[in-house]
This record gives sequence, structure tokens and C-alpha cells, in this order.
Amino acid sequence: MPAVNANLDSIPSYDAIVVMSFGGPNGPDDVMPFLENVTKGRGVPTERLAEVAIQYEMFGGKSPINEQNQALIAAVTAELDQAGITLPIYWGNRNWDPFIGDTATQMVADGVTNALAFVTSAFSSYSGCRQYRQDMSQAADGVDGALTFHKIRAFWNHPGFIETMVDRVSDALNELSADDRPTARLVFTAHSIPISMATTSDYVAQLTDAATLISQAVGHADFDLVYQSRSGPPQVPWLEPDICDHLRSVAGSAIVLIPLGFISDHQEVKFDLDTQAREVADSLGLTMVRAATAGTHPRFVTMVRELIEERLSGTTDRATVGTLPARPDQCPLDCCPAPAARPGTGRPS
Repeated sequence: MPAVNANLDSIPSYDAIVVMSFGGPNGPDDVMPFLENVTKGRGVPTERLAEVAIQYEMFGGKSPINEQNQALIAAVTAELDQAGITLPIYWGNRNWDPFIGDTATQMVADGVTNALAFVTSAFSSYSGCRQYRQDMSQAADGVDGALTFHKIRAFWNHPGFIETMVDRVSDALNELSADDRPTARLVFTAHSIPISMATTSDYVAQLTDAATLISQAVGHADFDLVYQSRSGPPQVPWLEPDICDHLRSVAGSAIVLIPLGFISDHQEVKFDLDTQAREVADSLGLTMVRAATAGTHPRFVTMVRELIEERLSGTTDRATVGTLPARPDQCPLDCCPAPAARPGTGRPS
């Protein structure tokens, strides 16, 4: 992937920033084409896509992720302006408008050659990091001009992310009664991924590291790490336990539900947690509050600026907390490889 994080022996002269995200439908007419694009080549039946489309209909036929990305870009723009950083910020997605390829075309037209890329994924895995790098590389290779994307490191252990989530969890704890608060169970959720993908990355270790730091900071040493939003054939093993299954196994404690693996309250938070998990908790009589995601929390926005400044300055210092080191600016070639396909299927095993 020569067009991503290339030529880092010397400090590039960055001339733009791009915020890159997963993407989501902007209206009802986009839903099925978006789902078909996301699942392209995976053999997902149309009937299954129609079932998922119903979930989007519950929220007006669009994903909240687009407006949330626009809000984050606006907040980061203001933060950079205040710091005297005048680089333009672009927005590109993996799976829907604005596609990163179209954004790359516009960037080249504007004279951009070296762009810093902030990916809205805090943790490392094939789907959370390498696929973004691949799409950026393809976008750069597909334009008529010289363009290089330089991905900013995964930020699960940046002090700004941890401090943001500590604040969000503290707010959630304060929603509980004085009797429930001391014994409340912290339940962290993240997107499930295939076991074959998890074993080739630090995904689980990073989630555990972040959850440990947050739990300790709010004075609750014990926590649960669970997963949500799995897809794919049931015979393929994915990370477990599922959040709804976990709630059915919990008794006697109030629950603080923390969507650690998501930086904004988009579709998989709104449906899988605020709808499905809430229904399970209510049916069981569980007291449960859901912590907010990072969103546009001021400390999180400042963290984005700090990560940009980190690269602009050329410093080798990397702000981290916890037991794991910062991820390198330039990912190794064998980092977070794609899961091996099951024989005869072309699908991850």
C-alpha cells in the first residue's frame, strides 16, 4: 500500500486533513444500496439485507453517523483555528457518500498532495484499521495526481480518549440512585469481529486496556467486556458474549452500559443498545443506564488536535496511558491482516 503512510523517513509537509469514517445512508432510498455495498462479495442474502433495512426505517431511513461526523469536523475545525492550524479538513467514507475516492479526486483538484487521515476507529483490527488504509491507498492510486494519505495512529490509549470516556461513565453513574451507584456493574461493549480476525490483531487487548483504565478511574475495579452487532453465518465463531445474552445472565446489579468501541451514537448504538439491549433489560427488570460515546466532547476534540499536532511537529513523543505502547505511525506490512477465507466460500473463517 504505497500511498498510505509512505516516505516517513522525513517529515512530510502536510497540506490537508481528512476525516474518514464507515459511512451510512442519508435517506430511505440509500438504505438498500448502502447495505449491498457494505456486504459486497460476502454472499449475504437479499432477505437478510431487507431485515437490516427495517432497522434503519425505525430511525427515519438514515444513519445518524453522517450528521455526527459533520459535527465532529465542525468542532475540530474550530479547535484547529484556535490553535492557529489552518489546514483544510475533508471528509471521506469507506461505504457511502462522500466516498473516499470522490474525496481524493476533490483533494487533488485542490492541490493537496500529503494529507493526514483521522479514522473514526479507536482500536486496531483488520476492519477497524487495515481496511481503511487499503481504501485510502486505492483512492490515492485512482486519482490523476500525486496524493499520499498518512493515517494517524489508533488512539484507544491516548489520554484524551480515556479522559473523555471517564467523564461519560461518571455522568452515567450519576444517573443511578445513591443505593445503586456503588455496586453498579460496568459493561463495556464493542463491535464483535470474527475470532480469526481478533487473533491477528490487538483488538481485544486494546479494549481490555481501555476498559481497565476507565473502570479504575471511576472507582469500579470490576467490569465486563462484551460484544454486539455481529453478522455473518452462525457457524463462524465471533467474539462473545453478546450484550443481550450477557444481560440475561446478570442479576442483582444495576448496569452502566458503555459503548467503548464506538466514538459516536450511530446506528449500531441506537438500535443494538438503545433498542434491543434496552428491551432485554426492561423485560428482566434490570436498572440500566447507557453512557454516551465520545462524540464532540471537548476533551475528545482536543485529542484530535493533539494527534494532528503530534504529526505536524515531527516529535517522536507519543502521549499514552495504560500498559500498551502507542501504535506506530506507519503500520507494518503484516499488521492486522485479513482473516483467512474458509475453503470454498471466499468468506472469513
